[in-house]
Amino acid sequence: MVTIYDIAKQANVSAMTVSRVINNTGRISDKTRAKVRHVMEELNYVPNAMARSLVLQKTNIVSLLVTDITNPFYTTLARGAEDAARAHGYKLLLGNSDEDLIKEKEYIETILSTRVDGVLLTPASDNSKEQLEALMRHGTPFVAIDRDVPGIVCDAVVGDSVGGARKLIDHLVGLGHRVIALVGGTFDVSTARERHEGYREALAANGLSYNEQLVFETGYRLHDMEHAVEQLLAVNPAPTAILAGNNLLALGLLQAFRRRGIETPGQMSIVTFDSLGYRDLIDPLFTTAEQPAYQFGELGITMLIERIEGRAEIQPRRKVLSNELIIGSSTGAPQPE
Repeated sequence: MVTIYDIAKQANVSAMTVSRVINNTGRISDKTRAKVRHVMEELNYVPNAMARSLVLQKTNIVSLLVTDITNPFYTTLARGAEDAARAHGYKLLLGNSDEDLIKEKEYIETILSTRVDGVLLTPASDNSKEQLEALMRHGTPFVAIDRDVPGIVCDAVVGDSVGGARKLIDHLVGLGHRVIALVGGTFDVSTARERHEGYREALAANGLSYNEQLVFETGYRLHDMEHAVEQLLAVNPAPTAILAGNNLLALGLLQAFRRRGIETPGQMSIVTFDSLGYRDLIDPLFTTAEQPAYQFGELGITMLIERIEGRAEIQPRRKVLSNELIIGSSTGAPQPE
């Protein structure tokens, strides 16, 4: 591997001069700078990014850590984050925690050891507080995205989960549904709590009673929907509609009902947050509270870079992005008894 000492020897300058050319620091004549760069090209020199970051105290690398990259919401969010990072001259490293605190902690430790400039992350749960406090202790800027963690005051980009859940329940009530279930994330995740809150508020606003038996708490992953469906169908009266906590849960519910010969929307209407993408391939197309996933990533990275570069206001900023009710073919009027 070619080193700065090899370049210095061939250019007949000091290693310090070569370092200053590489890092664009110090006062060097244009003639000397051009000579050093010419030798670098001749020798096919590739700068050592880690060594350069130690000199400049900056890597121009940011990290994105999400909970489930297979979820189309996070896939689109990542696209927005990468585009924004590149537009600002940064490169983006991606990690996936799988809602796992141990895996999340390992990623945070790696992020700290590799000296990235900042982190945009979706916390796995409220128990991610320890990891976020580690970032604070090391002075690593970060922005929380999609989820909050109690006790952590930081820059954040979140959605209106309460309002979105209310829109979805109001839509179902408008179709004539009176027994509506909720299958959502665990309550140690802020979005799950907020969607549950919106569900309860909408039921009360429409004069409907809340029944704990109609609430199934699970992870935000496509699993265990068989158990959820068994539990809900055992309730008397059984629900005619379900609010799924996210798109993957909605897909799992749809598949579980189909295996039992229960059709959507004829016998069971389903609403959810965000779409699965590929609209022409999904049947039925879910009725959703659609969040601007690309904007989540784009805005989150922009706020992070502003914080890294000292251009953000001192007080942490919180941006709440609204959602839009998209009516699909997964909802209809309940069948008459």
